[in-house]
Amino acid sequence: MLLLLDLDNTLIDRDAAFRAAAAAFLAEHGLAADDLDWLMAVDASGYTPRDEVAAALAGRGAPAAAVERFLGNGGADRVSLAEPVRAALADARAEGRATVIVTNGRVDQQTAKIRNCGLDQVVDGWVVSESVGHKKPSPEIFRAAAAMAGRPLSSGWMIGDSAHADIGGACALGLRSTWISLGRTWAETAFHPSHIEADVADAIRRAGHPRFPALRRGLAD
Repeated sequence: MLLLLDLDNTLIDRDAAFRAAAAAFLAEHGLAADDLDWLMAVDASGYTPRDEVAAALAGRGAPAAAVERFLGNGGADRVSLAEPVRAALADARAEGRATVIVTNGRVDQQTAKIRNCGLDQVVDGWVVSESVGHKKPSPEIFRAAAAMAGRPLSSGWMIGDSAHADIGGACALGLRSTWISLGRTWAETAFHPSHIEADVADAIRRAGHPRFPALRRGLAD
């Protein structure tokens, strides 16, 4: 079995790391602490294009070079891997499941996150959109992950927090999937995950196990 795993706000709490880095950046450059919530809203969990975030910060008077360094790091030096997630990944590999991170973003920043928190020690590999020229939900990035692992894509199970990128991409390929809800309610009607989980470690342990059957559509709505 091939276990495909999103990185930001799935395996790691990307928003918490970015928030901590943003608070330090604002303090270092004498910007208002009250701007922290504004900046988090502008960033939109990393979905806002980097140049737009940079322009917004420049409008607050932040030095261009400092903004470039801050956004280039993106909180990569502040990420951590929760021990239950680490243990679940280790168990998955011990059971013979290939584990590959599939993440959108820049190679340098995403690789730094993976290495800084020790994920490189507990997964079989990772694919970053910049390196393959395709972003989730494009099928090419999922195919690249399967090729890296040497497993058939048809055996893949995707775990992620993005309805569009992770679950939509998996469903388009006919793959099973688990959506990490993060306190949200599933709202899509065109496609549905196989499972909905609040806890990432539970999602990893349950993916593909016959004793955890797929959700009935009514439960996923």
